[in-house]
Amino acid sequence: MKGLFIFGEIKDVRQSGKKFSVRNFCFSLLQKRAKYFSGRNLVCFCMLFIFTSSGLLMSEGIPLKRLNDFAKKIEQVRSEEMGYPVNQNTHLKEFYEWYYKSKLYNVSLNNVGDPQQPSIYPMNTHEFENEVIKFFAPLYGFSEEEAWGIVTHSGTDGNMHGMYFGAKNLLGKTKQLPIVYVSEEAHYSIKRIADLQNLEIRLIKTDETGKMIISEFEKALDPSKPALVVIAMGTTFKGAIDDMEAIDEVLNRKKPVAVFRHVDAALFGGYLPFTEHKKLVDRRVGHFDSIAVSGHKFFGFDEPMGIFITTKEVKDQTNPFKVSYLNEAVPTITCSRNAISALKFWWKVKKTGYEGFEQQAKAILENARYLEEQLNKIGYKAWRNPYSNTVYFHRPSDKIMKKYALAPEFDERLGGKMAHIVVMQHNTRKFLDEFIKDLKAEGTPEPSHLMEKDVETKPKHWH
Repeated sequence: MKGLFIFGEIKDVRQSGKKFSVRNFCFSLLQKRAKYFSGRNLVCFCMLFIFTSSGLLMSEGIPLKRLNDFAKKIEQVRSEEMGYPVNQNTHLKEFYEWYYKSKLYNVSLNNVGDPQQPSIYPMNTHEFENEVIKFFAPLYGFSEEEAWGIVTHSGTDGNMHGMYFGAKNLLGKTKQLPIVYVSEEAHYSIKRIADLQNLEIRLIKTDETGKMIISEFEKALDPSKPALVVIAMGTTFKGAIDDMEAIDEVLNRKKPVAVFRHVDAALFGGYLPFTEHKKLVDRRVGHFDSIAVSGHKFFGFDEPMGIFITTKEVKDQTNPFKVSYLNEAVPTITCSRNAISALKFWWKVKKTGYEGFEQQAKAILENARYLEEQLNKIGYKAWRNPYSNTVYFHRPSDKIMKKYALAPEFDERLGGKMAHIVVMQHNTRKFLDEFIKDLKAEGTPEPSHLMEKDVETKPKHWH
């Protein structure tokens, strides 16, 4: 008898329009059938309800309490993270609501192939990917007719494509593999990619601000070999921008047999197009051949992604590797590509728009200037490069480094141990003031402590 009314109650909850869950079921059962519960049955029922409410039960084998505890921890850390270039204001709730309602979670999508070519495989988001590239290409000085690009897995994926396309382009022109030239303070992925592609790499010394020293570049340049020059549009730690005009002057004077310029603009390529300094990422001024920009940094996504843009002419110089079952050549390094990333990027562009990105760019640069001023005001020597939202300064205590997830570095020229803050959209003035208050409370670090080098750990096979 009791079993019959329990099954009937499940039916009643579902027919009421409420989302069925054990918790809703328990509430309904207590309200309508309280007379059936007494003594031991009531105790057992209450225990069931408490376990359900606290998330201790598992849903279809998934330990929800563990997941909920993890989510809570991440949300707490999110509010204090300042040391890495990630915009934590993702604002994707509406996207996921639409994604759920559209039932696309029941579909496997794949952006394999050239997004600008018709695909036999229909389960893709190429049309949205192309609109993302169409929005950004003119911001970087590419005409609509010449531009070709993709939504990438990450900034490194964009650099991988830039260096691969560049190497194949130069090899096709000269029958020689190029030498890679890049500043020693550029992102470490450039070294990794050069190693992966078996390319010779020459690391160019930098000045105290982190910018490539042009005289050192000129000394390193071998004009008898093709040059693959990777330009840092915002170095990893100090946010320095290599001088493209000066690099151009050296290349024009020394005349290597062929040149390809790739710009690593992971963070800065996100916000600079929406500022008065937009010419810094305009290829009509900088004469670069390709550019890689991260999506999860300035634009704010919940997973790594990015964009890579070059010209159709450059793309056509790569090995076509024609794939009959995909109806066309596959120019990308990765075959399967994330189709949902393209949808998210398209959503973000439509939702935020040029004016929205412009406001965000203005805010992070103003807050970066404010932070630099406040640090210097309390006696913490701080620096910030032009056009940069990165502020670097003498390293505080381990306690503060951990609390705010600050990135460490060591530069003897600037006094030794360093830390930096990459001021992103979620770092408000109020939050920056709390950070300054914490620094002020513990005082400035001792110069002797700053000059103690960090202990390096290297694997035995490192060389």
